[in-house]
Amino acid sequence: MFTIEKTIPRALGRAGRLTTAHGTIETPAFVAVGTKATVKALTVEQIKETGAQVVLGNTYHLYLEPGEKIVQKAHGLGKFMGWSGPTMTDSGGFQVFSLGAAFGKKVSKVRAQPSYIRRNVGGSGKLVQIDEDGVNFKSYKDGSGHRFTPERSIEIQHKIGADIIFAFDECTSPDAPRAYQKEAMERTHRWATRCLVAHQQLTHNRQQQMLFGIVQGGRFEDLRKKSAKTIGKMGFNGLGIGGSFEKEDIGNAVRWVNEILPTEKPRHLLGIGEPTDLFAAVENGCDLFDCVAPTRQARNGSLYTRRGRLNITNSSYRTDFTPVEKNCGCYTCLNFTRAYLAHLFHSNEILANTLASIHNLYFIVHLVKEMRTAILDGSFARLKKDFLHTYKN
Repeated sequence: MFTIEKTIPRALGRAGRLTTAHGTIETPAFVAVGTKATVKALTVEQIKETGAQVVLGNTYHLYLEPGEKIVQKAHGLGKFMGWSGPTMTDSGGFQVFSLGAAFGKKVSKVRAQPSYIRRNVGGSGKLVQIDEDGVNFKSYKDGSGHRFTPERSIEIQHKIGADIIFAFDECTSPDAPRAYQKEAMERTHRWATRCLVAHQQLTHNRQQQMLFGIVQGGRFEDLRKKSAKTIGKMGFNGLGIGGSFEKEDIGNAVRWVNEILPTEKPRHLLGIGEPTDLFAAVENGCDLFDCVAPTRQARNGSLYTRRGRLNITNSSYRTDFTPVEKNCGCYTCLNFTRAYLAHLFHSNEILANTLASIHNLYFIVHLVKEMRTAILDGSFARLKKDFLHTYKN
């Protein structure tokens, strides 16, 4: 069940509460990504201490290792990893993109600036072949062959047992031409129908799970709106917004969709987690977000502050005995200095990844919590202005 508590005046943003089988999520909320039933370098207690309310696992990776049957025998994702709160799984559809059109190339789902170089823009890449019925792919671990269909994705996600699961979709490259974006979108719509049928057939003998459909359409306004109309009319419990975006236009792309999607259902923006993007997404009506960026950047020594990211490996921080961020309440900032973290990274100590990840995840989780509080007290516009005035990417 999803309830809206308050909205942003003259905007689509809202604060709400999403009730799941394992607890209520106060929205907007940032979802910690635990790809293989672990948020890299962090224990479950450390994840909780960052303030994260929900953890997302990756269907593709959990299918390959340890396998969905083992997670099922452990009584589901939460029990398996020792997490008592709400859980989510993605559909595996993003791997169609990351192992297909984007394999071996520096192409992400968000394009920083316009590019007219076509990089394997079709649906077939080194490890993936897409057809109408599903996807053939090779394991990145051992090269063995596997196949996902919409029905198989739902079956796997039911066995993994997350509270919120997603319909199987095709995420396209930002560089894919309009013709292929349209083809992939229409295929995603057909797959969505099949996912709903499979979910309904499996739900009667399992604990209730919420199924979210995914809007696609790439960077094209008319395709996005068409997809929102189609997916929004289906019987999903919530809606996901997936696919590729222009970096400078995420807010508009989200608005195109959320002006059409039913207001009473929660909306999850897949794979977006940069602070500036989050402000645009919240203002334009998104409720949930997941992204590996905070912890991935942390492991590379890139740490969030109110003035932007800093590279802790820079020599200037070796003798800087202040916390990463003044007035930050995370365990790292309360107990350690920039100099200590710089030392850990230069010494290749494993603890560097843990302390940096704690800080970055805390920073993003609490930034979104600030947005929620600001919506409730009517100060969102001021918070956004003040933050973006000092934050530099």
